[in-house]
Amino acid sequence: NLMHNDSKFIWTLKWISAILILVGIAFRSAEGDYKSYDLIITFFGVLGWSVVSIVWKDRAMITINAVSIFVLGVGILNNV
Repeated sequence: NLMHNDSKFIWTLKWISAILILVGIAFRSAEGDYKSYDLIITFFGVLGWSVVSIVWKDRAMITINAVSIFVLGVGILNNV
């Protein structure tokens, strides 16, 4: 069933993206110079959540993720 496969994909993407964001936060709070890891890992987590929010048609989530992608992207360009 195509709808079931799409639902499973979104469910998987949502959880992988959530884990990536949590890993990024862990790098952010760790001692040492992990800023690049934080930015890149969090960027991909937010990118995944952006796809989920578009599929869900949730404008608040689309907005926060779009802004986050922009801010993290600028951070990546400035720091990596």
